Amino acid sequence: MIYTGIDVVAVERIRQAVERWGDRFIQRIFSPAETALCHRRVESLAARWAAKEAVAKLLGVGLRGIGGAGGVAFHDIETLADTHGRPTVILHGAAQARARELRIGSISLSLSHDRGLAIAVAVALGSPVTRRRMPW
Repeated sequence: MIYTGIDVVAVERIRQAVERWGDRFIQRIFSPAETALCHRRVESLAARWAAKEAVAKLLGVGLRGIGGAGGVAFHDIETLADTHGRPTVILHGAAQARARELRIGSISLSLSHDRGLAIAVAVALGSPVTRRRMPW
């Protein structure tokens, strides 16, 4: 089965949150590695915010699960970069458990930002669940 998630966010929304809450906001949403990778560039933070939401949608928990009690927390979805600079996803905690349920091995991620918007698309292939054969 193919799983997909997409999200778009206004960069200004993230800029306002950073201006209002500063490091408190950044530390609540992003891991230390994500923060270091973005160098406080708001466009990069916005793209990674969108990535977290896109991956949450892919996992089937959507917005209701992100950051909520008993759901997938912001730090459960980490968006970094491989040695070539391509965005990568590392799952932890509840997000990793949900991916196992769906039999997802890895997630492909694409990020972009332009003209005040940041977008993320996440795609994964899950192994088919073995179906029980019916006796008839």
